[in-house]
Amino acid sequence: MNKIKTMLTLQQELNDNTNGKGWENGLTKNNKIIDWRRCIYLEAAELIESYPWKHWKNIDAKPDYENIKIEAVDIWHFVMSEALRVYAIERKGSIEELASAISSQRAFEEFKTGKKAKLESHYDEIALVEEFVKSLFCDEPIESLVAKFFTVASVAGLDLDELYQLYIGKNILNAFRQDHGYKDGSYIKIWGDVEDNVVMQEILANNKDITPKELYDKLELSYNQL
Repeated sequence: MNKIKTMLTLQQELNDNTNGKGWENGLTKNNKIIDWRRCIYLEAAELIESYPWKHWKNIDAKPDYENIKIEAVDIWHFVMSEALRVYAIERKGSIEELASAISSQRAFEEFKTGKKAKLESHYDEIALVEEFVKSLFCDEPIESLVAKFFTVASVAGLDLDELYQLYIGKNILNAFRQDHGYKDGSYIKIWGDVEDNVVMQEILANNKDITPKELYDKLELSYNQL
């Protein structure tokens, strides 16, 4: 539960800083409409693009599971945001109550074991992601959405520890982007010949015990060298 609560708290802080206090009501401080479910299904589409599903292109390619993991973590940002919205506006509940509800789910208990769900092919994995997306359009409750996310994350090869580590990394990267011109379009996303996501992953891989501040500082150092 501690890791779930920490991630929810960091997501709340990121949304507060990016969108302004009261974003749970559906508008940013700049009066832009917020639709977390749209965010989720568009990120899910990006995840599917990491599979070699196209019958006319790169037909012998393999799924890019490292990027699939990153896309799953991006989805998790938005799933948590929708859950935070629901609990703040509809359930009148706290982050602690939300963390407890998520941690008590059977799907979460299974996800914690780190056992990847066994499917016949990557086409079945894609179908699982599409079932997750269907739950968005069927307006299924947040509990169902969270549970189905954990199944998708498991198929991506994530366990709780890696989800947590990558989430912390992406959370700090998102904050870094906001601080360096992401909204006005001045931010540089390609660092050399790779995306900033890749740089962040490499820093995490080489510094297992890195703190959020140390990660931010290392990102700053790399960015300043562009």
